[in-house]
Amino acid sequence: MPGAGIAEVMAPRLGIAVGKTLYKLRKENVEPIFGMVKEVFGFQRFPMRGKEKANIEWDIVGLSANIKRLSKLDIISVPA
Repeated sequence: MPGAGIAEVMAPRLGIAVGKTLYKLRKENVEPIFGMVKEVFGFQRFPMRGKEKANIEWDIVGLSANIKRLSKLDIISVPA
């Protein structure tokens, strides 16, 4: 459909149950973790240089976020 608007392209897709189900999945996002990393952990940028070191830093941030989340769910106990 060359020249069709977004609404015109999406209408047939959303007219079927599968399309509606897939479109609802857009509401599930991963952005809250990035907000938590920035605000709670204060992680704004990678202080170390190089892709390998940045990957290690991001792994540490992810690990700490997961530990924090698991401690809130009372799956693990973290000493105070």
